[in-house]
Amino acid sequence: MLRSPAGRPGFSQVLDAAMPPGGDQAEPDPAGEHQLQAVRAVDGVDLEIRSGQTLGVVGESGCGKSVTALSIMRLLAAPAGRIAGGQVLFEGRDLVPLPDAEMNRVRGARISMVFQEPMTSLNPLQRVGDQVAEALRLHEGLSARAGRDRAVEMFQAVGIPSPSQRYDAYSHELSGGMRQRVMIAMSLACRPALLIADEPTTALDVTVQAEIIDLMAELCAAKGTAILMISHDLGLVANMCRRVAVMYAGRLVEQQTSDAIFATPRHRY
Repeated sequence: MLRSPAGRPGFSQVLDAAMPPGGDQAEPDPAGEHQLQAVRAVDGVDLEIRSGQTLGVVGESGCGKSVTALSIMRLLAAPAGRIAGGQVLFEGRDLVPLPDAEMNRVRGARISMVFQEPMTSLNPLQRVGDQVAEALRLHEGLSARAGRDRAVEMFQAVGIPSPSQRYDAYSHELSGGMRQRVMIAMSLACRPALLIADEPTTALDVTVQAEIIDLMAELCAAKGTAILMISHDLGLVANMCRRVAVMYAGRLVEQQTSDAIFATPRHRY
């Protein structure tokens, strides 16, 4: 659940950055230098996802979908990006004030994320199987052998052929669909309670897109994992998500059931 400060519904997140040309800019200080202003990149976002549910978040590029997801994961690029207020309530505690060491135990174990482009998310210098096994060793304390066995099991579960051989492959040796399957295996290996999928099928062809979405839905349903699905594809969201939230210009403008939001939208956007 995301909430903003002072009882106002929404999740507030601020980026400290210079305003773009033509915007309201700070006057020069006495020393003749411009001061940076705080830009509210996301404000007024109030979301709730229960165990086993799938919530879709849609909106145009630049509306704040990915920033919201990165804020939940506490992965904003510091010092430019920071959470200025609000709460991220997860399993009975607020993630915003957690120390980094404690947040590292949550990230990847209880909350996982599948990013848009697996080629830039996977380490090109490390075997893909080792990257999955590394998460298992860090979060579950498995031995190297047990981590390898579990990674091979996950590769098999996500439909990667010859999983034992693929374990030793590098990311450039795999197709786009296979790389995304590796990312899904990595994100679900520790059985997270929440999976954030940030446009996970953007770089894939239509046939592979359908396979990846069906795979995610099947695996998450079996484990009771909640999904926050970020996408531009309204058809995908309508078929996969029970509820849909619409973002515009950094704000949440509408949230309804998927049937209602497509049949009787409340917001003209």
